[in-house]
Amino acid sequence: MRRRILLLVVGMTTLVVLAFAVPLAVLTHNVIGEQADKSIAEQARGIAASLRTARPSRSQLAAYVTRQIRDTGHPVSVRLPDGEFVGSTPADGGGNPAGGGAPSDAPRPPEGNGPRPIGANDNPPQVTSAAGGTVAFAIAPTPAGFNQVRVYLADSKRYDGIGSWYLLIVGVSVGLLVLGAGAGELSTRRITRPLVRTAHTAQQLALGDTSARAPTDGPREVAEVGTALNRLADRIDELIAEERETVADLSHRLRTPLTTLRLEAEALRDPAEAERIGTRVSDLERMLSAVIRAARRPEREGRIPTSDASAVVRERVEFWSALTDEQGRHSDITVPDGPLRVRASAEDLAAALDALLENVVAHTAEGTAFTVTLERTDEGARLVVADVGTGIPHAAEVRGRSDRGSTGLGLDIARRCAEGAGGSMAIGSGPSGGAVITLLLHSP
Repeated sequence: MRRRILLLVVGMTTLVVLAFAVPLAVLTHNVIGEQADKSIAEQARGIAASLRTARPSRSQLAAYVTRQIRDTGHPVSVRLPDGEFVGSTPADGGGNPAGGGAPSDAPRPPEGNGPRPIGANDNPPQVTSAAGGTVAFAIAPTPAGFNQVRVYLADSKRYDGIGSWYLLIVGVSVGLLVLGAGAGELSTRRITRPLVRTAHTAQQLALGDTSARAPTDGPREVAEVGTALNRLADRIDELIAEERETVADLSHRLRTPLTTLRLEAEALRDPAEAERIGTRVSDLERMLSAVIRAARRPEREGRIPTSDASAVVRERVEFWSALTDEQGRHSDITVPDGPLRVRASAEDLAAALDALLENVVAHTAEGTAFTVTLERTDEGARLVVADVGTGIPHAAEVRGRSDRGSTGLGLDIARRCAEGAGGSMAIGSGPSGGAVITLLLHSP
């Protein structure tokens, strides 16, 4: 999104710069040409004025014209009243001895070349096109007649220096584009950074971290989105807290009828029957206590529960070892040294591993070997429980579905634990056809 906004800003800036740069370049081209025409016209006017006032001799006029050519670089010629030329004008510039007279629109003296008063027919210089360039004509009346001054400007020199102006325009345009891109980058960062952080907050909320909050700075619209998301997170937090307290309260209310049931069991005359019922009541009381602890666990462990997966796996494997050893099951246990923190409570992870080990014990023949492997990953940890039995039927992970006489809840408990830790569960088959169940757990 930031790249698209930046491209849009740069594109708009480019259009604005082009809208000014192109007309400015055309205007510069025209102004340079007009200045060049004005320059040769002023030069022709100056030469004509000098001829009117100084009245130089032919030799003085030739020296004067030579200096003009040397100083300005423009070919200059003067046609005297007797028709002779002084100076040099290119053959294709018009008005030289070889090329003939001036163009038809050039200023001309009155009819006849007889003496005229100084200032008579003092026409202003005129600039007209000629072959390969431009010629400025001026008339210089003298007592001896009219002198025609001609200054030639080649097209190749008419726009001398325009390249530096073009470079200046291009440089300013590039500078404006750079400034526009920089301003666009700052603007897009100011817009997109809060959005990126808001999206990250939404992802954290989706993963169960209800303590995450979005930023409320930046543009007003973005800040309003962050504020609304924070209100939603607060409400979710309140609802979860209320639900957990409700579950805990309901579970606690069951203690009263359980106590009554225990008293009635103790009052039975048959000691064996009283012990049997008392044992069942004790199991139910432990389950209620576990429900209460689970409901209120976030208040004790924080919003995101964590545990040491290595310690949990060692403890549960040790717990099940008494039964697996009795059944003659060979086990291969691999657990990394040191703690391995995962985003799951010790109770949930223990319940998930118990469910997987119970599947091995309940659904494979005695003596069937199994392995438990816990290893580190970039995201957190991978827990694999595999056996060499007959495998797991299709769709066995669906909650409540079982074709082997069980409740069908074990694999679902493991799956929910993995997903609650930000990971997933995968069911596969090993080389011998046995079940391979993998839990991916993310780190806190």
